[in-house]
Amino acid sequence: MSTAYDALMAFTRETEALGQIAGRLAWDQETTMPRGASAQRGEEMGAIESVLHARRMDPRVGEWLEAATPTDDEATANLRHIRRSFERASKVPADLAAELARTTSVAQGIWAEARAKDDFAAFAPTLERVLDLRRQEGEALADGGDPYDALLLDYEPGATAAELDAMFGALRPRLVALRDTVLGAPAPAALTGTFDESAQMRLSRQIAKVFGYDMSRGRVDKAVHPFSSGSGNDVRITTRTNPADPFNCIYSTIHEVGHAGYEQNIDQAYLLTPLGRGVSMGVHESQSRIYENQMGRSRAFTGWLHGQMVEAFGDFGINDPDAFFATVNRVHRGFIRTESDEVQYNLHVLLRFDLERQMIAGSLDVVDLEEAWNTRFEADFGYAVDRPSNGVLQDVHWSVGLFGYFATYSLGNVYAGCLNEALRKAVPDMDAQLAAGDTSAATGWLRDNLQRHGGLYEPREVIERACGFAPNEAPLLAYLEAKFGAIYGV
Repeated sequence: MSTAYDALMAFTRETEALGQIAGRLAWDQETTMPRGASAQRGEEMGAIESVLHARRMDPRVGEWLEAATPTDDEATANLRHIRRSFERASKVPADLAAELARTTSVAQGIWAEARAKDDFAAFAPTLERVLDLRRQEGEALADGGDPYDALLLDYEPGATAAELDAMFGALRPRLVALRDTVLGAPAPAALTGTFDESAQMRLSRQIAKVFGYDMSRGRVDKAVHPFSSGSGNDVRITTRTNPADPFNCIYSTIHEVGHAGYEQNIDQAYLLTPLGRGVSMGVHESQSRIYENQMGRSRAFTGWLHGQMVEAFGDFGINDPDAFFATVNRVHRGFIRTESDEVQYNLHVLLRFDLERQMIAGSLDVVDLEEAWNTRFEADFGYAVDRPSNGVLQDVHWSVGLFGYFATYSLGNVYAGCLNEALRKAVPDMDAQLAAGDTSAATGWLRDNLQRHGGLYEPREVIERACGFAPNEAPLLAYLEAKFGAIYGV
């Protein structure tokens, strides 16, 4: 006899399947779609989104939630996710949701044009409108609480701005100090030369397999901006090539394989349910960052990678594996978050987190944002922003309304630091394995202790279960200070 829970899950599986179709359309748009199809694709995406929105708001969902009785931990977790989504959809007025969708769709194009012209003033009125709408949404969701916390819930359930502020406040001074120290020391050699782009793609596909990416349920393509798409048995990634910078391709691939590996390794019993995808953006980022950095940029793995690059490209001028390790991890001046090294990356994120909190709270006006950005950047990085496209206009996030998203980038790095500490205790010979190009013990530990659970646990809980301790910033700071202190001899 069918129960309310059975009916709810049947309905939810159809909704999840439709969401996967929407994701596949978005993947195609970024990879192989003909340029002339963009207008039609917009209509197609809009039609699916209308169906999805109606399903999320369907009154039967509320009735099933009221009547459903969970019989195990999986059912309890599914109901938690479905209830959270339903309540969110119910709290936001339909006209506000529609206006947000319209405004952010237009705002992205205005932002792109302003960025191309280095003209923040041209974008500011649009950003003010997006900010106002997101503030309204946060207030509708907050029920009298902190609107920023309500927006965070979309990306990192359970996180609060106050907790993140304390964590990031502990990170910032030590990161600034480490940055100043290493940039005051002699720099490792930079990579020079030209690296065949087809050879880069061949090597990136090989490396994806080394990190456990199942090509029978995925594929690697090129796109302007690398990303991972899908879940379950169809998880695709993209990377990009630059003839002068093969590291961009290699490490973009490893990063996206971290995301994709998480999705591929979730328990198959959770397929097309709310448990069948990564539980939060922070936990997702922890996987991409530990694959890319603690494993992929380690001395052990770069020793193996050096041999693979010589095989792929011939002699490229760096013959010593220790020197190559230093080159891979070279700390350098720059303005762009996505091109930053491990030492400085989180400083970019913390800047954005602080500024967007102030904007949502109403203590920072959009008209003053560029000056606030430039002042904070110079304080943390030691030099001035040269133009808006290298500063306040560099990211797309705010134009599309993603307030609350940035924090998950640094939270993911903090989680990765904790996981790395636990992983190395569990797999004491990990470096010897990585030096042989074998990541199976490391990725297997992550699969068994974190990835397979999907959305079963809340984000903080799944990290604590894997690590055996509450997530905190200390392991990440210890890792960064030891690694870069050794590379730079400081």
